[in-house]
Amino acid sequence: ILNASMFFTLLVSSCLFPLHPSLIFVVGIGFFSLCFLMTSLGGQFSAKRLGDSPFTIRTEVLGGVESRGVLRKISDMLEVILKRMDTLSKLDNTSTTDARRLDELTGLVERIQAIAQNVSNMAIRVEQILQNSIVDGTSSQCEVPRDPRFPECPGKVDWMRARWTSDPCYAFYGVDGSDCSFLIYLSEVEWFCPPLAWRNNSSPPTQLTHQTKAPKRQAAFRTDLSVLLDQVGTGKESLSFMKRRIRRLAQQWATAANRLDSKLEQRWRDQKKILVHVGFLTEESGDVFSPKVLKGGPLGEMVQWADILTALHVLGHNLKISMSVKELQGFLGVPPGRGSCPLTGPLPFDLIYTDYHGLQQMKQHMGLSLKKHKCHIRVIDTFGTEPAYNHEEYATLHGYRTNWGYWNLNARQYMTMFPHTPDNSFMGFVSEELNETEKRSIQQNKVNNMAVVYGKEASMWKQGKEGFLQILHQYMEVHGTVYYETQRPPEVPAFVKNHGLLPQHELQQLLRKAKLFIGFGFPYEGPAPLEAIANGCIFLQPKFHPPHSSLNHEFFRGKPTSREVSSQHPYAEQYIGKPHVMTVDYNNSLEFDSAIREIMRTKVEPYLPYEYTCEGMLERVHAYIQHQVSLSGGNRITGPLFVPLPNSTALVWASNVTAPVAWPPLSSLRLLVSQESQSCVEACQSAGFICEPAHFRFINNKEVVDSEINHILPAFSVMRRECGLQRDPLLFSCAGHSPKYRRLCPCRDLRQGQVALCRDCL
Repeated sequence: ILNASMFFTLLVSSCLFPLHPSLIFVVGIGFFSLCFLMTSLGGQFSAKRLGDSPFTIRTEVLGGVESRGVLRKISDMLEVILKRMDTLSKLDNTSTTDARRLDELTGLVERIQAIAQNVSNMAIRVEQILQNSIVDGTSSQCEVPRDPRFPECPGKVDWMRARWTSDPCYAFYGVDGSDCSFLIYLSEVEWFCPPLAWRNNSSPPTQLTHQTKAPKRQAAFRTDLSVLLDQVGTGKESLSFMKRRIRRLAQQWATAANRLDSKLEQRWRDQKKILVHVGFLTEESGDVFSPKVLKGGPLGEMVQWADILTALHVLGHNLKISMSVKELQGFLGVPPGRGSCPLTGPLPFDLIYTDYHGLQQMKQHMGLSLKKHKCHIRVIDTFGTEPAYNHEEYATLHGYRTNWGYWNLNARQYMTMFPHTPDNSFMGFVSEELNETEKRSIQQNKVNNMAVVYGKEASMWKQGKEGFLQILHQYMEVHGTVYYETQRPPEVPAFVKNHGLLPQHELQQLLRKAKLFIGFGFPYEGPAPLEAIANGCIFLQPKFHPPHSSLNHEFFRGKPTSREVSSQHPYAEQYIGKPHVMTVDYNNSLEFDSAIREIMRTKVEPYLPYEYTCEGMLERVHAYIQHQVSLSGGNRITGPLFVPLPNSTALVWASNVTAPVAWPPLSSLRLLVSQESQSCVEACQSAGFICEPAHFRFINNKEVVDSEINHILPAFSVMRRECGLQRDPLLFSCAGHSPKYRRLCPCRDLRQGQVALCRDCL
């Protein structure tokens, strides 16, 4: 369109020959207008090239009589401007011609203004030509669909139009502000819009790609822990504590692995790709634990995580460990940005073990992928999460919403430290197991009148402890392990021999001498009482009346459970009991005094429940990984399925009915009906069984009975005298109870010393 050499000559001549200031001004305006015109026209032909986006196809602009006419007019006007400028530059610079030149310049300005006025009209006309030229091309294919199968699509497109620049991850996936890019992103990266017919969908670029299944690999037991120790890392006292524990128990893990390998008769075990993200130790979560490791802070969580890592490694799985959000992003393949977009590909792990802090971090950085892949997640949850709190909508409507919970997981994906919530899975930890020589040595060296207090922080000794400590002091020498820096804590009575905070092996030696390990009522459900009992101590703990719960105690307020805690350590009370555990009312001086005298008369051997040995934990974790694969609700089954169990009020699966494949197997099922106000947890325990939430789907199976969303169901309404079934499988709950209902309870049998597994679960 433009003669570049002519324009260059004009500029040179302007520089060599002086011009009147007004002429220079006009030339500047002309040059600016020229650039504006060129830019506007260039934008019409370049910015609208849809092929420049990775999510669109290239479309060539079709020429025609109309488009060529418009371009000719533009060319003619530009040439007039150049000629007039050239003429003016050759005029003599004399005062007699100033007036005439000013008149010329005035006309030139008007001409340039007219051209500028027409530029936008021409641009609009060219745009119309472009639109007409691709009416059968991509533009028509990028109309927002109105598909009833994808009702959210139009709204999502509107959101993208307004907010696509809010997160760089959208540009990472090729979104460029055009509707085509929005629709491709929403159909191929996310799943809110239908696939576009004109797209080559043979190889979608994101998570919708079905990952080719790699051939299965067999897991082999490992006894060398050096690789694991390197993976745990360094730089924090919490990590150093975990590594010291792993090293100290290494030989016991190796022995346990050999035992379990023999028990399983070297059967095939799938090797899983497992990510462990310890969220509570990340800097992003605040990590309040690490600075307190050497100051008497809580260690229970670190004990459990160290044992989980070791169990997964010893079982032979492909393990990755994340202790920071940056590591989490790298392992998962999180796209750059603020976490609004899904992952860049299929989930690279079969299982992810994390905690509530880690779950929140995954939500922030995985976007919609968290919902898609949530069945792979296992949440380490000390105190448990009941189904009523886990179901977001139900919790919000019925007053169960807390700062935790509401993740809409299958309740069995939450894994607890103790088996107090059958709706969840019991993960646990391990205590050191003594050999026979060590047990005999302990019994020979026990000091009958020596007590060790369970309380490492000085604050635990405050308020109301003086009375029963004075009674204890009358019978026994009282020892403490309270942390202090320079001076003895004033909260600790003078008659207490305080050793300060002891390393683990020194604490073990102290417990091996002591006769009594006494709790103050806090902390709840820690590992220390089991360690004391394993070293031959009797554990004395306070009875809570009324039981502590989220309704009456600040510690439990906000936790996603309605569980009532009857003592400091309910597991020790219910599953171990006398003579190793005594639970009394500390406010009753006579009862407390009587308990101390009974303890001094009682001789006990070191005792450790099998489920808290290395072998017991390996057995349990192995069973979960190999068998707890599908956590879906499943389909209903109809027909006469149950028959009475001889000499029992329970029903069992009928032998003439083919049992569906299930884990735990249906041979373990025992069907019971609870009393009014009784939960299935209590009903099953009273009969010597365990409530098994996986079996709810087999008793919630009559199509003719009405169903509703209520965590008490399936149950029998006492007032209406009719049965009601559960409509939402996420609300199958062992813990639910109501005075208006008698619960229909799926109980199961259990292995000796292993409450998490049924007899046939291995």
